[in-house]
Amino acid sequence: MSGPLTGVRVVEFEAIGPAPFACMILSDMGADVVRIGRPRNVPEDPTAMTRGRRTVGLDLKKAADQKTAMDLMAEAEIVIEGMRPGVMERLGLGPDEALRRNPALVFGRMTGWGQTGPLAGAAGHDINYVALSGALAAIGTPDTPVPPLNLVGDFGGGSMFLLTGCLAALTHARATGQGQVVDAAMIDGAALLMTPFYERVSQQQWTDRRGINMIDGGTPWYGVYPCADGAFVSIGPIEPHFYALFLERAGLATDPDFADQNNPASFAAMRRKLSDLFLSQPRAYWCDLMEGTDVCFAPVLTMSEAADHPQMAARGIISIADGAMRPAPAPRFSVTPSVQRPGDSVTADAVLSGWEAQKL
Repeated sequence: MSGPLTGVRVVEFEAIGPAPFACMILSDMGADVVRIGRPRNVPEDPTAMTRGRRTVGLDLKKAADQKTAMDLMAEAEIVIEGMRPGVMERLGLGPDEALRRNPALVFGRMTGWGQTGPLAGAAGHDINYVALSGALAAIGTPDTPVPPLNLVGDFGGGSMFLLTGCLAALTHARATGQGQVVDAAMIDGAALLMTPFYERVSQQQWTDRRGINMIDGGTPWYGVYPCADGAFVSIGPIEPHFYALFLERAGLATDPDFADQNNPASFAAMRRKLSDLFLSQPRAYWCDLMEGTDVCFAPVLTMSEAADHPQMAARGIISIADGAMRPAPAPRFSVTPSVQRPGDSVTADAVLSGWEAQKL
């Protein structure tokens, strides 16, 4: 095993979305993650979201398997579950019971709406949580919000804050012997990601109307443009010296429409001219002219293209494993590197005996 979390024992209850993604990252960082899943006649296909874990099949509707699950939790340092509020309690596996058995346990709970509030028990998905947080309304075209995949809710507002909370609580537990519940809600995390925008709205430096603010498509020099071959490029020279270099590279340094970078009266003309300019040549031409300079430029790559880009390839960011493209673990550690590992099916007895042996 390698990674900065080597030796950390984690019990994961099978779920979808942000909880398994967080556990995937914990495993990459070296944690010993044991996943409690439903009993299956055949092993499930390995995926990125389930890699690196030993899986124990338990039927949590049976009292004997509930006891086994609690036995595993009693030996763990972190538990992560992504069920609706109240489900773990009804199974006799809630945090009150778990912390009585294991007072230093970090009990991570991943939900969309949170453990409390009038919507806590309702079903939902990423798009709903992002919508309620204020993030979805701010992303898209002037005519309609555009769902940002499930990056802002599930993985950004969910997994990342679940990880941060559990590791912070683990630090506290190891120092004091006191465990606690980590209530990670996607509406909390997505709203926190919006901190600078909420602040700017309060200061009247940002408007709730999409497509008229600096980095939401409202400025012609921060956005995406199609090229002659149907591919796209992105530009973002916000700072004046980067903007000046961009104009020089684009051949627009003497164009009066671009003289005042932040003059909204010129934006329509600027946008029209930039659109015509980028449409005049294929994407490769603009990459040769601008990429790697300080004009704040990058081609808009598809997932199929990204792995072969020189910067991505130099860092080995995308690889092939189990017949699928897999992004490399992040962030990178200089002494204890993260490693992607295969998963395995085991028995609870094997896990418990191994953990007991580690204490000796």
